[in-house]
Amino acid sequence: MPRLLGIDDPGVDWQGARVLVRADLNAPLEAGEVSDDARIAASIPTLTRLLRAGAGVAVCSHLGRPKGAPVADLSLRPVADRLGQLMNRTVELLPDSVGPEVAARVQALKPGELVMLENLRFHPGEEANDPAFADQLAVGFTNYVNDAFGAAHRAHASTEGIARRLPARAGLLLSREVEVIEGLLLNPRHPFIAVLGGSKVSDKLPLIMSLLGRCDRVLVGGAMCFTFLAAQGERVGASLHEGPEGQAMAHQLLETAVNLNCSLQLPVDVLVADRFSADAELEVVPTDDIADGWMGVDIGPRTAASYREAIGDAGTTFWNGPMGAFEIPPFADGTLAVAEAMAASSGATIAGGGDSGAALAQFGLVEQMTHVSTGGGAALELLEGKTLPGVAALPTI
Repeated sequence: MPRLLGIDDPGVDWQGARVLVRADLNAPLEAGEVSDDARIAASIPTLTRLLRAGAGVAVCSHLGRPKGAPVADLSLRPVADRLGQLMNRTVELLPDSVGPEVAARVQALKPGELVMLENLRFHPGEEANDPAFADQLAVGFTNYVNDAFGAAHRAHASTEGIARRLPARAGLLLSREVEVIEGLLLNPRHPFIAVLGGSKVSDKLPLIMSLLGRCDRVLVGGAMCFTFLAAQGERVGASLHEGPEGQAMAHQLLETAVNLNCSLQLPVDVLVADRFSADAELEVVPTDDIADGWMGVDIGPRTAASYREAIGDAGTTFWNGPMGAFEIPPFADGTLAVAEAMAASSGATIAGGGDSGAALAQFGLVEQMTHVSTGGGAALELLEGKTLPGVAALPTI
């Protein structure tokens, strides 16, 4: 199996190179400051490796959805400041991502110097993968490194176009992400368990189909389970669930699981609430006894115990999506049970980012996982068997 050519592989003398690094620095902001720096911190190993090897580095990223025009509130200024704090150095933010002033600054980059380009999406050519914009972005650089796994499923100028204009390598983060996720597809340790939550079956149909052909068991939680239950004729009260189309998909998945000899396990009990509020009246009921007007907000204790046992016996566990509305403390027990079981597991434990990563961070269990993906959408597309444009554009060995 070919692997991506990375920055530590021979063939490039980084001393004196001027390197454009595409990172995923799309961090949430609150009151003009970064509120979660996990993605920023994840970019540091690649930046540090290149800087220590004698390269001058310009890191670039998008932030939010400015729709192809400058938006003051979406400037990367807070991100540059936070990156500087984490690296204990000043990170100069350039006034744009392309143009004569930027090109001149890039040309003047010295070994060990780090700057940041302004938000790539201030230009419509970024998301359009416009060749002219990719040409401008490449001016002054000798090399390109893609470390933005979270944006690798997008064929944008900074992820796909520029990789065909400069000698390109994969960064440490992107290389690790692809290695881990492809490992789930090719040679997971068995029993291979997938724990899936989230809102809609329809959103995860390709992912579930892919996993059913590879997993020994798929454990379902979150609001998604109520679509499966409704598809089996159960009354789900006021629980969030999909209509006939989503239920038809759920039926299809249940039949496919049987045909593939994969155990698709649904909750046997759930926590229900009379309203979606931290002070709601709560009750644990069997899944076939949800009263009208009550809504499921978490898996129940019997289900949580069953899922804990399955994860404890697993050689590999992949988790994507919470078991309930974990942001509200009374509804967090099921998600916590899954997180704790994975933390205690002797098998490989991989979380698919997004809400799963946020839950692990909330519970302080990120470091106990084998791997927590920084790119929810990219990880899921890779698991579905799709080709990621930003990865396909990079050389392999």
